[in-house]
Amino acid sequence: MNPGDVNLQQLLEQAQLMQQQLVSAQQELNDAQIEGSAGGGLVTAVVNGSGELLELKIDPSVIDAADPQDTADTIADLVIAAVRDAVRAAADLQQEKLGPLAQGLGGGGLGQLPGF
Repeated sequence: MNPGDVNLQQLLEQAQLMQQQLVSAQQELNDAQIEGSAGGGLVTAVVNGSGELLELKIDPSVIDAADPQDTADTIADLVIAAVRDAVRAAADLQQEKLGPLAQGLGGGGLGQLPGF
């Protein structure tokens, strides 16, 4: 075997290990519950690591029966802000869990593996 030759068995083992790590990281993301909030906690959104909305809580104190239109507008704004906060945190978690795996591929594929 020449020094520049690719060891296919070693390459296959590395690919299988990375696949296992990827599956594990994806499972961790699916199981994670990340919370975002707005209005000092008046509205709280919970998403999983993939950004899927799991739960939404609205504090009853935000509701003003005397002004339903303003209350509805305020709640809508707070919901949007809370969901964005949670989704942003989920994206950070995705980068934390999946980023090292992408770097292991040379940042975009097989570019840093010998022979590719």
